[in-house]
Amino acid sequence: MRIEAEDPEDYISKVDDRFREAIDKLRSTILENLPEGFEEQMSYGMIGYVVPHSLYPDGYHCDPKLPLPFLNIAAQKNFIGFYHMGIYADEDLLDWFKKEYQNQVPTKLDMGKSCLRLKKPEHIPYALLGELVAKVTPEAWIKKYEGSIKR
Repeated sequence: MRIEAEDPEDYISKVDDRFREAIDKLRSTILENLPEGFEEQMSYGMIGYVVPHSLYPDGYHCDPKLPLPFLNIAAQKNFIGFYHMGIYADEDLLDWFKKEYQNQVPTKLDMGKSCLRLKKPEHIPYALLGELVAKVTPEAWIKKYEGSIKR
């Protein structure tokens, strides 16, 4: 489910009522915890957080005109998607997150390679997601990206 939006506020205004408040709170949580250097923008039809070209001129290897993606959030048909490339690329970070999620959230973790599917807004672990966001700086992400993803 793609929402056409000019900016994050426009995106949130177009999200279905059942997820709007949760997406807004998730965005606030991200912005409160996002290390300096990342930038918020619309990215792939979602709210995105990227390493700008000013910090990483090479850009994204799939399309160097695009900044290096790191994190996206999106309202899908049946869940909120939280796409965090750090947990895709860093096994230690993934292991930490899975353990903490299990300790803090009453529902089973529903996850793909980099996508958390948050189906019940009342069970979103905002503090844990904020902690996850804070763990990776742009510099650390660039290093991990160049060492494990970019070929």
